[in-house]
Amino acid sequence: MRSRNLEKWTVDRSVELYGVDNWGGGYFKVTPEGKLGITPFPDKEICVPIQSIISGLQERGLGLPVLLRIENLLDAQISLLHASFAKSINELQYQGEFRGVYPVKVNQQQQVLEEIAKVGGPFNHGFEVGSKAELIAALSFLRNPKACLVCNGYKDQDYIDLALYACKMGFLSFLVLEMPSELPLILERSRVLNIKPRIGVRIKVSTQAGGHWAESAGDLSIFGLSTSEVVDVIDLMRSQSMLDCVQLLHFHLGSQIPNIRDIRTAVHEAARMYAELAKEGCAMGFLDLGGGLAVDYDGSHTNFASSRNYTLEEYCTDIVESVMATVDEHDLPHPHIITESGRATVAYYSVLLFNVMDVSRLENRAVPKTLDEDDPEAVHNLLDVYNSLSLKNMQECYNDAIYYRDQIRQLFRLGQCSLRQRAVSDTIFWAVIRSIAEKLPEMKNPPSALRDVDLALASIYYCNMSVFQSLPDAWAISHLFPIMPLHRLDEMPTEQAILADITCDSDGKLDNFIDIHGVKRVLELHTLNHCEPYYLGAFLVGAYQETLGDLHNLFGDTNVVSVRINEDGTYDLIRELEGDSVADVLSYVEFEPKQVLENFRKVAELGVREGKISPQERFMIMRAYERGMRGYTYLNVGRDCDNPEACAGGSLPGS
Repeated sequence: MRSRNLEKWTVDRSVELYGVDNWGGGYFKVTPEGKLGITPFPDKEICVPIQSIISGLQERGLGLPVLLRIENLLDAQISLLHASFAKSINELQYQGEFRGVYPVKVNQQQQVLEEIAKVGGPFNHGFEVGSKAELIAALSFLRNPKACLVCNGYKDQDYIDLALYACKMGFLSFLVLEMPSELPLILERSRVLNIKPRIGVRIKVSTQAGGHWAESAGDLSIFGLSTSEVVDVIDLMRSQSMLDCVQLLHFHLGSQIPNIRDIRTAVHEAARMYAELAKEGCAMGFLDLGGGLAVDYDGSHTNFASSRNYTLEEYCTDIVESVMATVDEHDLPHPHIITESGRATVAYYSVLLFNVMDVSRLENRAVPKTLDEDDPEAVHNLLDVYNSLSLKNMQECYNDAIYYRDQIRQLFRLGQCSLRQRAVSDTIFWAVIRSIAEKLPEMKNPPSALRDVDLALASIYYCNMSVFQSLPDAWAISHLFPIMPLHRLDEMPTEQAILADITCDSDGKLDNFIDIHGVKRVLELHTLNHCEPYYLGAFLVGAYQETLGDLHNLFGDTNVVSVRINEDGTYDLIRELEGDSVADVLSYVEFEPKQVLENFRKVAELGVREGKISPQERFMIMRAYERGMRGYTYLNVGRDCDNPEACAGGSLPGS
């Protein structure tokens, strides 16, 4: 960061620094005024600053954090997926159709399913469900008889009956076998209900892909049938004269597959199995390739776990080519291709907006030129390290500084070093580390031990959100999401920071960020200004995060707002959902809010009887308690312009 101090900062440099053009999919742009905006129309110069949306929400009484859903982006992703497959099918003269389905598990919110059903209708876009509850949700929105309803997951009688009734109603409902034991029950219920089932067979492909979800495929996958079990299914269906019911082959390689080679290999294997089922007499007609279409979260366009080394066009073409080549070898009709592209459909759709409340940074005090004679020798040695530091001896000085620091701490524990002497030693130590960080860019090949010194010096930006609730994948599997300021992008960011949330947990932080060269441990941010809010956004969070979020420290769902950008640059608030109140989250963990209130009322009344508070004070306390029960679980903060110290960013005098 320090190497850029003399360089003129521009908006273009912010675009490069935060990688907007790399991960944004063309949906986001930085304005000349330094504000990040939404650009939903590729053929129009329409850019709506996100900060203006935040202002509009605040005027309407909705505070941050807010999950912003941008309906245009969901519509665009569905259209883009179908247009890309249509182009490949047309160019290769493929005879089957593409039938996309949305896996409900990726984002189960009602608004998401409703919008997908509406926008996906002209494309015959359907749903994939993995439970009885998801099936019930999908059936409430299913209208198109050409849209596929793929029923995965473990099934009981109620689940099977609902899927069969969907067939009866004229929908393309497929019961996909996850286990051999499901088939007898499906056949029994089809006879009882007198409904002919559509059967799908899920196989375990031998191909395993890289990434976080590699175990979704392979011989040890917990889902799907082995080759021998597939043969058993064929034999049983033949014995029942029901081979015409076996119409779909399904596999799932895993989510977020970064390498196109793995996808091609798995598709070829599945297409080969499809051909064999057809040769055995199964009716077939549908090949479901599962999910896996990756999102380029870091914008590196590589086979890194948070990226992908292929375009959407390449993905579609490779799939169509692989299926076509295999079935043509066996002179079979081209099957309809199904993909369960959930992550790629909804990731761009949602943005988490949150504000920075305060910042903590290491003190930067002046190093004393001399020390008292009675100061411990280790403190004198530490000052010598600081005065002798150069490019040639940085590694040595780094090791010595840590050695003497630890020595001084031991002396303090033994009572042989005073508080003030330790304070002086801390000042000198951090001055050494800061000097190393400043000189490090001048080194061609810095030692590995010195590469993380910037992390030790990083400022901590305290953010009004919960990682566990809103970005659970960042905590659980170190997944990377693009995070950047929403404004001041025409200014040079001078702080290197990590982000801390408002939970009381050491894991409630973000210290891995996207970088074109991999992963960086700090995020470049701006110094907080007096009385001015500072807004950040976490992008591409539409897949899984809402579903997986938990109630750590009883921080509940955030406020949710859906917007639609109009072609004239205005926007409409389509839906506003207030986040959880304290009473809401208490009820989730088996508290009864009315009883909680009554219990506290008794406590307050006892305080009156014992003379600790007056009746009027009891009234005020109860009002505050009730107001807290009704309130947002997140912080309702604003900078107090009447108190400059409160606006300064939270450092002690002299730091």
